[in-house]
Amino acid sequence: MTTSTLFIAVDWGTSHLRAYLCKVGEGSELTLIDQCDGPGVVKVNQHFQQTLIHAITPWTAQYGVLPIYIAGQITSTIGWHETPYLECPINPEGLLDAAVSFECEGHTINALPGTKCTLQNTLIDVMRGEELQILGFLKQNEQYQTGKILLCLPGTHTKWVLINNGKIICFKTAMTGELYDLLCHQSVLIPDDCAEGEFDWQAFEQGCDLTLGSDSGNLAHGIFSVRTRQLSKELTPVQAKAYLSGVLIGSDVRAARYASEWQLLSNTQVVVIGTKQLNTCFTKALTKIGVQCSEFDIKSATLSGFNYLYQSA
Repeated sequence: MTTSTLFIAVDWGTSHLRAYLCKVGEGSELTLIDQCDGPGVVKVNQHFQQTLIHAITPWTAQYGVLPIYIAGQITSTIGWHETPYLECPINPEGLLDAAVSFECEGHTINALPGTKCTLQNTLIDVMRGEELQILGFLKQNEQYQTGKILLCLPGTHTKWVLINNGKIICFKTAMTGELYDLLCHQSVLIPDDCAEGEFDWQAFEQGCDLTLGSDSGNLAHGIFSVRTRQLSKELTPVQAKAYLSGVLIGSDVRAARYASEWQLLSNTQVVVIGTKQLNTCFTKALTKIGVQCSEFDIKSATLSGFNYLYQSA
């Protein structure tokens, strides 16, 4: 194995750092050699260089200096080296053109830009990292490079993204995952001593039904039902966590259903790009309003995007 075919890809978001040691072989196919996880941007107290070098030390000890590509919140105002936001509509193939390069202990690091759009209500929305994953998804699914399609990328900050002929037209962000984490750990809704348990899909769907069928503005009341349904012994704390997830995801899907930027009709197809668990959650909620869904793995999309940019360089 020669180091000329190796590079390190780092997806560094708000909550997690995910680093990948990648090899590009014949036919431009990418092989994942190794991977490691670490703390997200908000959890490392600005010690970005130390955190990254610590994560990749086993790889550099074996292979020496390697090119590194980083994407996500690590390139934002709360991150390491800020990169610009590119205005939509944008073809994600051009991300590398606006990358910011810098040196770190002998490594050349390419920090990828984010994207921004202005919505019909004049509000500005931004994202960092998801545009790379969208690029990777499109490269692996050429049938979606023509025509319109709506993507859902669930996570800490869920993104709903309108694609037209391979370009990112606009997108909307919902803080669904972050709200879930805050409400689980910093509110009265879930007991501090709540044990981990198997995800209760029935409780999840009950939460979805509540907000999918509710009047606009009913989310805050719906959230409080997480507590009252435990007080009335309808839900255990473990079930309540799944129910809360359903309440939040149901509200997220309801907002996407009535968004003015696209038409989420009963025959619309949405591609959900996330982890297996989140894909299932959002697909269940979308199916309840008659939307057809297909699912794609977020890790595969991420690596595909990095692979394209590495080879473009």
